Amino acid sequence: MQLALPTKPRTNYTFPYKGGQYVSKPYTHISSNVSEKTMPCSIRASGTTTRSSNQVTTISRRSGGYKPSLWDFDFIQSLDSAYMGECYVKRASELKQQVNSMLQEGTMEQVDQLELIDDLQNLGIARHFEDKIKQILESIYQSNYGLHCATYQQKQSTDLYAIALEFRLLRQHGFHVPQEIFDCFKNEKWDFKASLGEDTKGLLQLYEASFLIKEGESSLELARECTTKLLQEKLNDIIDDSNLSLLVRRALELPRHWMLLRPNIRWFLDAYGKRPDMNPTVFELAKLDFNIYQANAQQELKHISRWWKETGFAKELPFARDRVAESYFWTTGIEPLEKGYERILCTKIIILGTVIDDIFDVYATLEELQLFWDVLERWDLESMEKLPVYMQIYFLALNNTINEIAYHVLKQQGVLIIQHLRKTWVDLCKSHMKEAIWYNNGVKPSLEKYLDNAWFSVGVPTFLYQVYFLVTNPIEKEAIKYLNEYHNIIRWASMIARLADDVATARDELERGDVPKSIKCYMNERGASYEEARDAIRVLIWEAWKKLNTDRIFSSCPFPEVYIQNVVNLARVGQSIYQYGDGYGYHHCESKNKDRIISMLFDPVA
Repeated sequence: MQLALPTKPRTNYTFPYKGGQYVSKPYTHISSNVSEKTMPCSIRASGTTTRSSNQVTTISRRSGGYKPSLWDFDFIQSLDSAYMGECYVKRASELKQQVNSMLQEGTMEQVDQLELIDDLQNLGIARHFEDKIKQILESIYQSNYGLHCATYQQKQSTDLYAIALEFRLLRQHGFHVPQEIFDCFKNEKWDFKASLGEDTKGLLQLYEASFLIKEGESSLELARECTTKLLQEKLNDIIDDSNLSLLVRRALELPRHWMLLRPNIRWFLDAYGKRPDMNPTVFELAKLDFNIYQANAQQELKHISRWWKETGFAKELPFARDRVAESYFWTTGIEPLEKGYERILCTKIIILGTVIDDIFDVYATLEELQLFWDVLERWDLESMEKLPVYMQIYFLALNNTINEIAYHVLKQQGVLIIQHLRKTWVDLCKSHMKEAIWYNNGVKPSLEKYLDNAWFSVGVPTFLYQVYFLVTNPIEKEAIKYLNEYHNIIRWASMIARLADDVATARDELERGDVPKSIKCYMNERGASYEEARDAIRVLIWEAWKKLNTDRIFSSCPFPEVYIQNVVNLARVGQSIYQYGDGYGYHHCESKNKDRIISMLFDPVA
């Protein structure tokens, strides 16, 4: 499957993708002995003293240069929101009934229904009306696109805004709406008509709709290119409608389909409150719902903060990133939202994934990693004594968390999953080990070779593997088989997160001297500049989204919808957290990252 990249000369790059399936080459077995000649220790930047069970040695090590957490333990533990009170829950219940009555109104025009649904989604309260929304969308789909409706093109109006909004919402909810509904807006050359440039609202909706593209849809590809250009020109000319101008600017930064909702609700609340057609009941419910969510999130964050302190990581593994709040950010896409304990467990997984990444990429020597791999591959607690103390502490924390998750699932569903959980951590460390050997031997992998390993080393597959057991009931044996193979939707969501991470962190990792990431691999292969390589990797992100859309909506998927939604949300997390730079390591985007966390977790809406 070819991916056209902007290079000089222009060439095609192929993901390792054959027969309609992503091909993951088997990981090279890593034995406990290193067969390849390693780089000298002088490559490591700083001297540290490492304690083991029987000796003290000074080893030269690198440093990630990570800054301390923006929010310390005492601050997080001091969080206290009034919105935990019963009176707020009661008021929210009353408002839900009123909004539900609005959706029930039989006199509402179809476009008004769709606009209300869109507003409820953007404001984060659509989950309260899920059944009614599905009923409305099902009715619209059957009326306009059902089996007995062969003349949908003739039945459609020429209202670009209404058609694009309908298309986007229906596709978003899994309905197979054809791209041909936009053919009426094309000229005799099959380009979009120039007159569409006069309809800014319609252009914005078509732009947003185009991101639900599947592979091979040339009309939607053309729509994205056309609308992007026209909307950018309109911003330069200044759009008269200030609210519309805000929406256009925001969409060009990150389209709605790629955007993780929860961290962006504050922005949508502010924009909605300025609209002349703002519905006071909807607005009050959205603000109250956000504040209640935030109050519960603070309690979960306090629990995680206490766990982080109890692990001793901050003291014994000071090289690792202390990112409690940012790790919780990764789990804000977990649905259903009410799964608080499961979200706490998911945050622990993210933290453990971050620390193992720092152990492999920054701190440990190759010899230490070989010892760690030998213990982990066999999951041999009896052999831990040969590890340095910091690795012993990490391995026991990992083992305890896996046991906690397995115990929770066993209580809930009577299914024993401990071997499955161990498997995915072994798989993750295989991918890290491969990169460690590359680094220590000065290997410069090709882009294809890098991506074939890096989609896994980013940690998202391991995270999503465990998320399945935490959000799915009942657990199905058939689905576990596809989990073990890391189904395509997991692979493409992981690839999106990997590439977004690479685009954001490439300069810092180049300066630090890590294994070449995708941008550097592309530069090495094509002789491209940094800017050209970054643009090329952004094209790969677009292609990966198309593949994810295809596998999610148009292919047979063995997973329940609740899990599929979590997989897509993880791709959105990757886009969001690296949108302005390294939102996890704090390199070059500390203020933006800080503002986003504060607005989502700490400051209630007035």
